[in-house]
Amino acid sequence: MMEKPTNIQERAFDFAVRVVKLCIHLDGQPGVPRTLSNQLLRSGTAIGANLEEGIGAQSEADYLTKVSIACKEARETLFWLKLLAATEIVPQDRLAGITDECNQLVAILTATAKHLKERRHG
Repeated sequence: MMEKPTNIQERAFDFAVRVVKLCIHLDGQPGVPRTLSNQLLRSGTAIGANLEEGIGAQSEADYLTKVSIACKEARETLFWLKLLAATEIVPQDRLAGITDECNQLVAILTATAKHLKERRHG
């Protein structure tokens, strides 16, 4: 089993790779799976994109904004993953790993945003 990267940007990138691969699978199916794939692709790759933008933030407030947006995107991604499982478009057991990683990203980003807010407001 591969060890998870400790850097949040690396984890978000690795997660985005998993999302892209899942979406490639979904795009091979007609109708609803393809539509859900588009939603999942946008939110699942936006997590890492926003964190990368945050690296170049002009201020701590700007960085907090990027982390907060990444967290919102992770929550949205979690919704799409749960919907794919609940509708049996993808078996829940096949989504367990990616859903767990998404939950962990939400937790890390929520804690990071909370810490940054506390630091700003003393």
